[in-house]
Amino acid sequence: MLNKIPKWNLTLFILIISEIIVFGMINPRFWNVTILLNSFNDFISVAIIGFFVTMVVITGGIDISGVSIIGLTSVVTGLLSQVVGINIWVSILCAILIGGLCGLLNGVLIAYGRVQAMVITLGGMLLYSGIAIVLVGLSDVSTYEGISGFPEGFSQIANGEVMGIPNSVILFIVMFFIAYILLHRTRFGRYIYLTGINQNTAEYSGINTKKIIAATYFLSGLSAGIAGVVLTSYLGSARSDYGAEYLMPILTVVVLGGTLITGGKGGVIGTALASIILGFMQIGLQMAGVSTQYIGLATGVLLIVSVAFLGINPDFRFNVRRIFTQKQNIGG
Repeated sequence: MLNKIPKWNLTLFILIISEIIVFGMINPRFWNVTILLNSFNDFISVAIIGFFVTMVVITGGIDISGVSIIGLTSVVTGLLSQVVGINIWVSILCAILIGGLCGLLNGVLIAYGRVQAMVITLGGMLLYSGIAIVLVGLSDVSTYEGISGFPEGFSQIANGEVMGIPNSVILFIVMFFIAYILLHRTRFGRYIYLTGINQNTAEYSGINTKKIIAATYFLSGLSAGIAGVVLTSYLGSARSDYGAEYLMPILTVVVLGGTLITGGKGGVIGTALASIILGFMQIGLQMAGVSTQYIGLATGVLLIVSVAFLGINPDFRFNVRRIFTQKQNIGG
């Protein structure tokens, strides 16, 4: 049965078990299941965006604008519900749709305008962040305090629980399955892989690769909108700077999850496992008394190591393995 599991995913699973053992030995509170489940609130936004940025990266693109869409959708939710007076659930829907439109704008410019994805999404990141700051200014609320006063039902989105299971865990599972089915069980998902492997070949075979690429950015924007709503619910106020520190964690969970930065290969199972690794590592280091600034350092190291390892040419890895095998045979 283990032979059917991709080796990289198995490695990530072993890493999670290792984290639980090591951090639990350092601080036994880490073995408290309630603490572990509640820790999902700290990385659920990263995981949600990571699932759909994985699709973007498989097509050969990159999306770094999600970190600003989080802040924009947070502010839109607060403005519409607390300042304009629109029903909170309608406000949430509008905010998520705006996130999707931001992603679609990126996707259309990249797919049909043939502009570099990094340039467009970097510009989008600055644009959406600027719009969020302007919107906060229109509400006569200080940028630092943000917009607060949300109803109890809204805060339950992130802070509630069902049968003892935190909503953040349920949301993690639901978003994972949506991304998994889209990428691994539909024709749309197969087209994403074919576009990433060779876009020209995919076009010759009749696939509208431009539409596929634009759709992945739309989904990435939608996921960032959902992440913005969840983060606002969790923290109880709407602020424009939410998500500003998520860029490196999002890229880390995608790359550490086994998705090639050059496109054509990857999956959301690896991204889900990598999200848990990153989340558990952060809470484990906090419990171990490590300063917050060093936790960011650890995330950076994790990103560099995973990029370096996965980016090594397969022929190089094969030659290294052959050298070690020959040495073992000589030694035996």
